[in-house]
Amino acid sequence: MKNILALIGISVLLTSCGSVSKSVDDLAVSNPINTSIDITAVNNDKLPVTINPGRFTQDSVIYRLPKIVQGTYDISNFGAFIDDFAAKDYNGNVLPSKKIDENSWVITNAQQLDVITYWVNDSYDVESDPNYPSLFSPQGTNIESDNYVLNLHGFIGYFDSLKNAQYNLDVTAPATFERTSALQNVGVKSSSDGTKITTSYFAPRYFDITDNPMMYGKLDVEEFMVGDIKIVLSVYSPNKKHTAASLKETMFTMMEAQKNYLGDINSTARYDIYLYLSDGSDKAPKGFGALEHHTSTVVVLREWASVEYLAKSMVDVVSHEFFHIVTPLSVHSEDVHYFDYNDPTFSKHLWMYEGVTEFFAQHFQVYEGLVTPKEYYRTIQNQITRSKYYDDSMSFTEMSENVIEDPYAKNYTNVYQKGALIGMCIDILMREESNGNRSMLSLMKELSAKYGVHKPFDDDTIIEEITKMTYPSIGEFLQTHVVEGVPIDYGAFFEKVGLMYELTQTETNYVQSGMGFVFDANEEDDYVFFSSNVSENTFWESQGVRENDIITSVNGTDVKLNNLRMVMGQMFRWKEGDEIEVKLLRNGEEKVIKTKLTPAFTKIKTIVENLEATKSQVKLRNAWLNQSDTL
Repeated sequence: MKNILALIGISVLLTSCGSVSKSVDDLAVSNPINTSIDITAVNNDKLPVTINPGRFTQDSVIYRLPKIVQGTYDISNFGAFIDDFAAKDYNGNVLPSKKIDENSWVITNAQQLDVITYWVNDSYDVESDPNYPSLFSPQGTNIESDNYVLNLHGFIGYFDSLKNAQYNLDVTAPATFERTSALQNVGVKSSSDGTKITTSYFAPRYFDITDNPMMYGKLDVEEFMVGDIKIVLSVYSPNKKHTAASLKETMFTMMEAQKNYLGDINSTARYDIYLYLSDGSDKAPKGFGALEHHTSTVVVLREWASVEYLAKSMVDVVSHEFFHIVTPLSVHSEDVHYFDYNDPTFSKHLWMYEGVTEFFAQHFQVYEGLVTPKEYYRTIQNQITRSKYYDDSMSFTEMSENVIEDPYAKNYTNVYQKGALIGMCIDILMREESNGNRSMLSLMKELSAKYGVHKPFDDDTIIEEITKMTYPSIGEFLQTHVVEGVPIDYGAFFEKVGLMYELTQTETNYVQSGMGFVFDANEEDDYVFFSSNVSENTFWESQGVRENDIITSVNGTDVKLNNLRMVMGQMFRWKEGDEIEVKLLRNGEEKVIKTKLTPAFTKIKTIVENLEATKSQVKLRNAWLNQSDTL
């Protein structure tokens, strides 16, 4: 999952690992859980759901909505969106049930249970409501008159005792609606008056329910083939500013290049892209980015973006999601394979799932000629710069394994920066060790052949396994920089491919320098101070600001941790000529800066090709970037 603002991503295989007896599981497989969603019966912006599990032999059962869904690495609590939960017997009488936590209900006298009914609130309307969980928009749900984003993990749950059950799902909607889903369609039935259509779907297990989102409503849909993969692009643009047709060529060009890059990796016959364009209104989604599934992605972006900007955003976002068909679809750990939606454990290897995926999403563009090497170098440099905003010495495996806990959670989005750079370094090492014949992609293909969709690897031994499959240098790199968290000297890797750093002076804003943000914070004592990066910002340097100067107020506003984001937002909008007053505290003495703003400059490291590179360095660079082997 890649989020443009708050990057996030994955849906992966689920197989039961509970304590259910074999006889109950066998019964579940032969007796699917019948579920239904009726879009035509929406009431007060809520959608009705009915669950018919068949007969139980237990005295009590637990029904759950997911606490966490794969790819988000955050607590979602979809049970918070459920109202009027009721369990009913075969005579329509209400059975005793009790909500035992945010997402779970225990039902007693379960042998008499016929159906469960409840109403679902959508998440888009309440993203800023503190009474509801704060969800990343692409994982959320939408219920409005002409559009329904059906991330099914927000509507349909599972029984603890039937984790391996098959599901039948009926979705009833107005006959005028478009409907797209990759779930197996097993039948369509029209109402007697022709105004409604019920589409029946089949899911082999609950994983397939969560892994196959749907979009219903007044959609714009385009289908096209990329090799032997059918691509279905569904677009909802509330003001009709954008169409699927306007994005089709961009998506085709990008995905054709991706398919060429991947070569013989072919794990899906169909791939769905669901694009919801937010108009920015109060109840419209605000979390822009995407959440990937095995064979689809849900994308939320700005409707008011230009055609060109939207196309570029779709390339950056969807390319990342599509590459997840490599990992974790084909290569993943037991934590991913046996995912527990209520009490999950997390794999140590987000550097692989998200980092390598993001590396592929950027590297394929230069490798297939969609961008120039200079453009790719700028992407790498931006990733290096942004990675410095996080804890550069934190163990990536430790962060991954504890990703929903502090202090690891706030370092999660570094998987899209440093994680991608880890993939880049391994790619260069693989090519160097093999004289240009092996790569990060070839390694993932080998891992895919060894493990694949249905066989997870062991989390604790995969680095040792990779080392045996490759070279000692790969194992040393992973142990040193991924496990132990030793910062990477990227210059040493650039030298291998004939690149070097060049210092360039450029204009900047008043909150950053070429080294990163000029501010830092002391959380324990609740104050904000200038970091060592301030010396690289010419404006603050000209005002005599020093490292560790405490910022007490900006233009009359006292500065604390709880309003730092607001203050920085105001400073981002500062412009030359503005009058400012900043109060500082240095060794207990107040300092006041009262002046007109002048332009701020900083020196940044730019990656350039070394004109004195050796023939072997240039040859390795050309193999890395798929350039002609000439000097």
